Amino acid sequence: MASANQLKAFLKSHLEGDEDRFLSVAMQVAAHEAKRGHGKLAQELRALIDQAKARRGLPPYEGGEGAFSSRRSRDDPIGVLAVSRPKSRLAEMVLDDILASGLNRVIKEQRQASKILSHGLSPRRKLLLVGAPGTGKTMTASVLAGELGLPLLRVRLDGLITKYMGETAAKLRQVFDTTERTRGVYFFDEFDAIGSQRGLVNDIGEVRRILNSFLQMIEQDDSHSLILAATNHPDILDHALFRRFDDVLHYSLPDETRIASILESRLGRMSTKGISWKRLATESIGLSYAEVTCATKEALKEALIEDRGSLTESDIRRTLEERQRISRRFESHSRGTRG
Repeated sequence: MASANQLKAFLKSHLEGDEDRFLSVAMQVAAHEAKRGHGKLAQELRALIDQAKARRGLPPYEGGEGAFSSRRSRDDPIGVLAVSRPKSRLAEMVLDDILASGLNRVIKEQRQASKILSHGLSPRRKLLLVGAPGTGKTMTASVLAGELGLPLLRVRLDGLITKYMGETAAKLRQVFDTTERTRGVYFFDEFDAIGSQRGLVNDIGEVRRILNSFLQMIEQDDSHSLILAATNHPDILDHALFRRFDDVLHYSLPDETRIASILESRLGRMSTKGISWKRLATESIGLSYAEVTCATKEALKEALIEDRGSLTESDIRRTLEERQRISRRFESHSRGTRG
């Protein structure tokens, strides 16, 4: 059965003559019934939706809950969603036990969503990802999309946030409307641009309105989409945000064991005998997952360019040290900018 919010949306869209909104809610109900195992009812609803769309000269409903059309005119009318279909898997990530357990739990709950929903409960789907750059937050969005067979829709903040009063909140509303129409993984990167209490130079009042709009929209959202927000600065987020999310996942820099694991898994087949992965890892403490991965790619490229069939410990150390120098320069620049 349709939820209370869906019934209200049906009536409101009918009274306002908003047929696009009416059909959007109808598609959401059809997807929900399919998810609950009511296949016959879902098919009947989809057939009725197709009939209504045919009368308007529109293409038919495109199947399952994850169906997605990249036509900007309908699925991304505001041009702020970068769409992809990742094939990433959780096994590709090197994670600490707590984070791995948290992500596994999200995936399991999503795969068993119909069972959970049938008992009046909700699977985890609104996640706040917290951690330093390069620790795996963006990769997590790709992995969840890949594991669940859903499109990844990255919200481009450069297109979402504008200087005109009310326009950002209106675009945000359309993003949340899309979560109902198209099931997917919606990823808000650099979320502190929306969720912090810092004001933009032009209008601190507008920033407050954007934050209030997001708080209201995410709380009212009852779609089957996953909503992920990532930040490097949890300390500046508005405290009211945290309780709007089902879970907060914390990402940290890799320790010695995990750095060694990345190096060996990526370079082991091309390395010479006797390499001490532990020694290399100890010397690389402080680098992020992304930086270590980048160093391994550089080592492989250098070997290919120079026609070397294998990598020595000094070859690998050189690329790791290069990443450390780049990291130190970046940190120095950041401190200077803040100062």
